[in-house]
This record gives sequence, structure tokens and C-alpha cells, in this order.
Amino acid sequence: MAAEDHEIVSIYGHSADQREQLMRLAPECVLMWATKDGWPVGVVHSFVWHDQKIWITFASHRHRAEAIRRDSRVSVNVSGRTSQDPECPIGQLTAKGRAEFHDDDETKKWFYRALSKKVSPESQEGEDAFYKLLDSPLRTIISVQIEKWISFDADKSHRDRMGLLKDEEKTPRLSSDTVRMNQERKDRGLEPR
Repeated sequence: MAAEDHEIVSIYGHSADQREQLMRLAPECVLMWATKDGWPVGVVHSFVWHDQKIWITFASHRHRAEAIRRDSRVSVNVSGRTSQDPECPIGQLTAKGRAEFHDDDETKKWFYRALSKKVSPESQEGEDAFYKLLDSPLRTIISVQIEKWISFDADKSHRDRMGLLKDEEKTPRLSSDTVRMNQERKDRGLEPR
């Protein structure tokens, strides 16, 4: 990587397999939504990746429930840095999607068990205690249907800086690193790339 190419990062996307692995192994995410007056807000949650959707739970009286019911568009950010699993890819994924609420007993049963197992994978006692904590009449669940991924593979970026990343491992440049970057360079009196 040439020193002047440090602004180009869209070439470091995760592969589909890496994305699946990161979503399965990362312990937490940040759920983001917009308030009534347009402010972006985010809260850290444990989550489950299931059926190509992100599943999250919180109390139904929280402001986020009202905001998401008003506008189902949300973003969810997941970082591999928070995982203790050495197999978890590093970097981050942001998913833009639409949330759907689930309050039925069948969904609660499988989801609470899956989340409890994820939070306490080595302790049946811990798993059962967390399940009991989740099983509340005020709790709701959302699933987020992904419409767009924004990806950054920190390992690819590092290997490229070291001269170790093969061109075939890079993902195609997005418009932000072609059209928009060159317009910004032009606006600042710099040569396009």
C-alpha cells in the first residue's frame, strides 16, 4: 500500500464467511435508532445472529421501543474486538436494516434460551439464571432484517500496510473511495486518484 492510499478503506471488506463468523462470535452490538427530534442514539446489547437477522431484546417501556415503532429503520454495529474467541475476525460490521417486533411466546422461548446460552456458554446455572432474568412480561424482542452491510476488516488493512495482502483479497472500491473522494480532492486542490 502506498502511503498516499491510506484514505482508501472500502477495499477491506469482510468476505461472506468472515461476516457470518463475526456475527456468530461477537458478544455485543450497538443498536442505533433516531429519536423523534432526529438525534441518533445507540445502546450496547447482547444479541443473537439467527436466520440472517440480528435479534435483540429490551424492556418495552424504553424510549427505543417507541422510537423504533415510529420508524423501523435502525443500524447495528458489531465489533470483533470485544470477542474473547480467537476465531472471531477483527474489524467491524455495521448493518442497516428494519426492525420487527416479536412478543409471542414461541419466539421468546427460543430467543431467551439462545441468548442465555451465548451469554453463559460454560455454565448451565448461569444460563438458567439469565433466562429467568429475561423472562419478563415487559420485555420485547426485535429482529433486524439487513438491507445493507458496511464492513471493515482490520486484519486486511494491517496486512496491506505490511505489504502482505493479495489483490484478490481486496473488495471493490465503493463510490466513497472513487467518486466522492476524487470530488473532495478536487475541492481541496489535490490531484484525483
